[in-house]
Order: sequence, then C-alpha cells, then structure tokens
Amino acid sequence: MGSQRHQLKLSQLQMLIAVANCGSFSEAALQLQMSQSAISHAISTLEEDLGVSLFSRGRYGAILTPVGEQVVDRARQIFYLIDDIQKQADLSKGLRGGQVRISAFRSAATHILPEAIAEFCRCYPAVAVRIAEYDDRDDVEDDLREGRADIGITYLPTGEEFETWELMRDEFVVLLPPEFRSSGKLSWDELSNFALIMAPDGDGCDAMVYAHGAKYGATLNPTYQVRSDSTIVSMVAKGLGAAISPRLAAEPIPAGVQVYSLPVPLFRTISIAILKKSLLTPPAFALLDLLKSKALMGIY
Repeated sequence: MGSQRHQLKLSQLQMLIAVANCGSFSEAALQLQMSQSAISHAISTLEEDLGVSLFSRGRYGAILTPVGEQVVDRARQIFYLIDDIQKQADLSKGLRGGQVRISAFRSAATHILPEAIAEFCRCYPAVAVRIAEYDDRDDVEDDLREGRADIGITYLPTGEEFETWELMRDEFVVLLPPEFRSSGKLSWDELSNFALIMAPDGDGCDAMVYAHGAKYGATLNPTYQVRSDSTIVSMVAKGLGAAISPRLAAEPIPAGVQVYSLPVPLFRTISIAILKKSLLTPPAFALLDLLKSKALMGIY
C-alpha cells in the first residue's frame, strides 16, 4: 500500500497565497499578523506533504517554482469557490421572501418577461414579483431613477446613469393592408402613398423612425395618431393605412396583413437596465442574473 496522503489545510493554502503575493515570508507574516517562523514552518510542512518545492528562497525573497505557480493558482481557485459558496448561501437566505419590482414598456412586458418570470417563480416561489408596464420607455426609466423599480426593460439609447445589458434586437417593420401587392423590396415612394398610422407625438420609437426616414430623404407624416399598438394593427388590417412598428409591438400580426422591412432596415436594441451602483436586493439580483443568462444564450 502507498503512503497515506496528508490532508491539506486551508490555513496552509492561505499562507501560501500570502507569500506568493508578497514575494517574501516576512511581508506575508506582517500581512497575516503572524510570526515569520510560523509562516515558514507552515510552508515547509506543506512542501514536505506534497513532496515538491514551492518556493526558491534567496536574497531576493521567495520566488515561486514552476510547480509552485500551479499550486498557488489552484489555491486561489479554492478560495474563490469557498467565497462563492457563501455568496450563494447568503443569496438563498435572502430569497425566502421579499419582492422584486420590474418596470417595462408594454410589448416587452407582454412578449419577453412572462417566460423569465415563470422560471424565476419556479425557483423562488416565496418571492413576490410586481410588474409595471407603460406605453413607452420614459416612464420605465423614471421608475428606476425614483426608486419605484429595481429592474427596467427599456431600449437604447438610455441616460448615462444606467447600466444596461442587451436582451435582443427588434426590427421596425412596415405593416401594409392585405390588398397591397409589391414586386419586391418596398421603396420609400411606395410607403409615402399610404395614409400613415403612428403613435401620438413624443413616442420614442416613432421618433427613431422619423429620424431614420429623414436620413434617407423620406418625410413621414402621420394621417392617424393612435396610442394602442393593437388598434394600429387592426386599422391596418381594415385597409385604413400603413404603419411602421417594432415587430414585438405589432405581435400578434393578423393573417393577411403584409409585413415588409423598411427600405433601409432599422432596429431598436431592447435592454435590461438598472441604476449604476444600485444596491439590489437578493431577489432583484437573482432575476437580473436570470435575464442576463437568457440574453447570453440568445433565447430572446
């Protein structure tokens, strides 16, 4: 039978990391508020247990050997994992109740949030979720600024006071009546022949559309101004005109309504937003992490 391995002690690994960081036994002793002889003895015992030299000792201090560098790297990983275990435990303790508050513009609340909220509630059934939905992003960002929401779903650009993570890109589409027929790609001239159904003045998405059209010499003047996305889509379905809308806001698109890209495609970037340096509650942090992970996986 081989010789029994000695069990490594966390205190030995802590001292190993300290010596590696400081480059000397004396500096590590000062940092850890221990005697130099105690540090030296612990490292010597560790080297004896492992059967390798971890440091080259000389007039210039303690220099890690190649195997010493590998051992220190793994020791750092161990302490990182220990810290992560504690963080997860603390997070779990904070998720036995409480609430998380989300503000979102309406189409995001309808089409993006339900799946994420369902998964969140399966994991943390004791946490209450409150969703405030608005016609546009201005109210969402006001909720974040004034502390009425922990997390916002908005679209870029946002103010400098926010930290954001991209969720998805949503294309602006042209919705045309069922009787419309085109030989191919829609032109600005064809679009100008229709009565345009848009949101009232001040809508953030429409402002992006008007600026985009102006960039390519197209002046877009609405004939009808309607607040509700579903009403706009229904008016197009009845042949009253055309609309330019983010696809997410237009869903579900009725059968027969013709859907085209703009002559030069345009997208809005839908993002998660929080106030920079905000101290999130454990439930809010957990939901933010879930939304970010789904965005990274390209689920939206």
